[in-house]
Amino acid sequence: MTKYRKVPLSLEMTQHLEFIGYGKMTPIQEAVLPLVLEGGDVIAQAKTGSGKTAAFGIGLLENLNVKKFRIQSLVLCPTRELAHQVATELRLIAKFKHNIKILMLCGGESFGKQCNSLFHEAHIVVGTPGRVLKHLNKGTLSLEHLQTIVLDEADRMLDMGFIEEVQTALSFAPDKRQTLLFSATYNDEIMAISQKIQNNPFQITTKEEEVANEIEEIFTICEDKEQTLLGVLSSYNPKNCIVFVNTKLQADQLAQTLQKRDVDALALHGDLEQYDRNDVLVQFSNGSCRVLIATDVASRGIDIKELSMVVNFDMPNTKEIYTHRIGRTGRAGAEGIALTLVESKEEFQEYEDRNVVLKADEAFVIREDLKMQPEYVTLVIEGGKKDKLRAGDILGALTKDATLQGSDVGKINIYEKQSYVAIAHNQIDIAYQKLQSSKIKAKRFSVWILS
Repeated sequence: MTKYRKVPLSLEMTQHLEFIGYGKMTPIQEAVLPLVLEGGDVIAQAKTGSGKTAAFGIGLLENLNVKKFRIQSLVLCPTRELAHQVATELRLIAKFKHNIKILMLCGGESFGKQCNSLFHEAHIVVGTPGRVLKHLNKGTLSLEHLQTIVLDEADRMLDMGFIEEVQTALSFAPDKRQTLLFSATYNDEIMAISQKIQNNPFQITTKEEEVANEIEEIFTICEDKEQTLLGVLSSYNPKNCIVFVNTKLQADQLAQTLQKRDVDALALHGDLEQYDRNDVLVQFSNGSCRVLIATDVASRGIDIKELSMVVNFDMPNTKEIYTHRIGRTGRAGAEGIALTLVESKEEFQEYEDRNVVLKADEAFVIREDLKMQPEYVTLVIEGGKKDKLRAGDILGALTKDATLQGSDVGKINIYEKQSYVAIAHNQIDIAYQKLQSSKIKAKRFSVWILS
């Protein structure tokens, strides 16, 4: 690790960083901080605990003109809790110089008090997209003098449906600005956002996070595939799993079999109506369903960032289909497991050139207490884009009196006439009652639990 004295920071800043215990830089800080100080755009892969707040925060504060009492930096966060953490750390670092004002703008707080604070100006605003956009639309917040904008946990904002609000907020900012984007993952959606809002950004992935994709390919010869599958799920207990079958009837039957054994499973095949297909895909992608039983045709277009396991319950018709199926796991540097059930050694021998492992089905024992329940439950709101609902409106309604935290809310999908919200399993009743008895944007919507 490198000391902060190696970076072109003021003596005041380096002495203060040492005083508060920031003796050496983390890998993400070492890579990003010099670029922030130089004013370049950055897209960085950085997870919680990597030191990313200091990576951008030190640069923002060092480049700040304290005498210019205008909003010079804006940090957007997906949740109120993260915004509070970021603001707290920035205020700690900001003590290297007097009279730096950092203001939080989040839902669940008095809008009037925030307006009053903005009237007296600030240097840095940290907030959630919905509340920041509300102030911009009301004219109580000006980004005329903005120099730098930070999108913290951009992938989480994408999951929660905030990207449209972020892009609208950016339309209030000067075209000539520095844009810093931090995300735990790099995927096509994140890169597409970067292309829209950044100018030739430096792409940063620290060495600690550059893990090669790895898929463990396992074949097992078995007589009773259903029993072996239950044994596989017992042994691995995957966070999520796609099980591939070759027919629609098999998909329905296998899903029912797993459900009877307390394994949360849904079927996806070509006979489903479009609205049923949407319900299934939303539940699997937002963590409200752990096992998806799918045919190849129906599974096209499924894009799950972190898929723990793929099981070929039925052998694919070609090696190309096999490669396509298992390629859904082990993405973004994560390890994945692809397990294929076969009825004869001859089927296995066709794939020996792929460095696969053959395991006996006796290795997979069904636990007596086997139970696979999802982390989230999906709440459906009968309102969507046509009602001008935004993710921030829904999150604000759920967390406004702090009975629910932002961390209790998962992915938010907003469609034309409906919105789907993933709620922590142990908080679903509270969330349901809260939305049933309250309004969103001064309007009451029908709410129901998707099961």
